Amino acid sequence: MTESEFLALAEAALARIETTLETASDSGELDVECSRSGNVLEIEFIDTGSKIIVNSQAPMKELWVAAKSGGFHYRHEGGRWLNTRDRTELFASLAAMINEQGNANIVMNDQG
Repeated sequence: MTESEFLALAEAALARIETTLETASDSGELDVECSRSGNVLEIEFIDTGSKIIVNSQAPMKELWVAAKSGGFHYRHEGGRWLNTRDRTELFASLAAMINEQGNANIVMNDQG
């Protein structure tokens, strides 16, 4: 995968996460504030002040997630973002992290 291909995939993933959370916030499902600075998406849970950070690491061709539950690296393989250690999928894992930190029931999966 070229760097430009990675950057396009990473941008699409970050935009998808941000859009999903903004929709959940607008509908009242989740009290969250998302902010982007370049390749970094910061998700802040208003009620608790806790955060999840998702950012792209172009040199490694990975998306990195930092949450209360730990730090995780995801690589795009076979059309999915998979954890480099346990092969779990990014969007399902991120939904679990969001639900834990935001006391919500948000669903995200690799099918959009």
